[in-house]
Amino acid sequence: MRIVIKSVFAALAIGGAGAAQAFSVFVCEPEWGALVKALHPAAQIFSATTYLQDPHHIEARPSLIARLRGADLAVCTGASLEVGWLPMLQERSGNAKVQDGQPGMFYTAQFVKLIGQYEGVITPFSGDVHSEGNPHFHTDPRRLLQVAAALRDRLIQLNPGQASSITAQHAQFSKALSDRISGWEAKAARLKGKPVLTQHATFGYLWEWLGIKSVGDLEPKPGMPPTLGHLERLRAQMSQSAAQAIIIAQHHDRRPAEWLTRQPEGRALPLIVLSATVSEMSPTGIFDWLDGLVMTLQQQIRH
Repeated sequence: MRIVIKSVFAALAIGGAGAAQAFSVFVCEPEWGALVKALHPAAQIFSATTYLQDPHHIEARPSLIARLRGADLAVCTGASLEVGWLPMLQERSGNAKVQDGQPGMFYTAQFVKLIGQYEGVITPFSGDVHSEGNPHFHTDPRRLLQVAAALRDRLIQLNPGQASSITAQHAQFSKALSDRISGWEAKAARLKGKPVLTQHATFGYLWEWLGIKSVGDLEPKPGMPPTLGHLERLRAQMSQSAAQAIIIAQHHDRRPAEWLTRQPEGRALPLIVLSATVSEMSPTGIFDWLDGLVMTLQQQIRH
């Protein structure tokens, strides 16, 4: 009996040691969790946000602090997207690995060229603007390829024993994404130049990539909820803009967009609701999500 008990405790000890050695990754947004999973499937990943949340505005909850405290790597967008909550998490976690400037803190925006830099003076009344540029670049798969290469190198730096596996996973991911980009562009070719009404700059890089033209924003200022006065002005402009759809993200309040579709100028316009990020942090999550974006736009913008 004593031998059996010792064997059980030995097995538990080995299992506990294996769990302790698991590489833990804290991501600020789900798209980076999906990318990490594609490059390093054995990693344990936790995301601070979901596809139903606006990553600008997250509460620095104790549960998030605890998760960051145990992380070996944190992957976030940067470009001030998480400025309202991430620094507090970093400070309160007490985790030296994930402080700015350390190998365990990886900001994806540092590896791509951003568009839409805000050149004015930023005040509390400016809204969700970013002097570095629009941080929602993950909707452009070409930029995702750039981030994937840099993230591969960082993962290898932190996991040298997994270098060959991570390199192989990256090669597989990169080839699959590159192959799909041309297919998505072919499917969306007829959407080039199509004018649409949008909300926020959530899909700004998607529009740039596919050639879709945003001719109006439901928000009077970035991140500011649509007001009736602004919607009235937008409604008056709709006949001139010749918009062919109203497009919002899944985490946006649908009511302002629905109000526009009930007006005479907007009754013929489809209201398209797109997910701003992946719904599952799986190795194929990015492919599935981008497939859905392109298919939805191709099907619902009909003119």
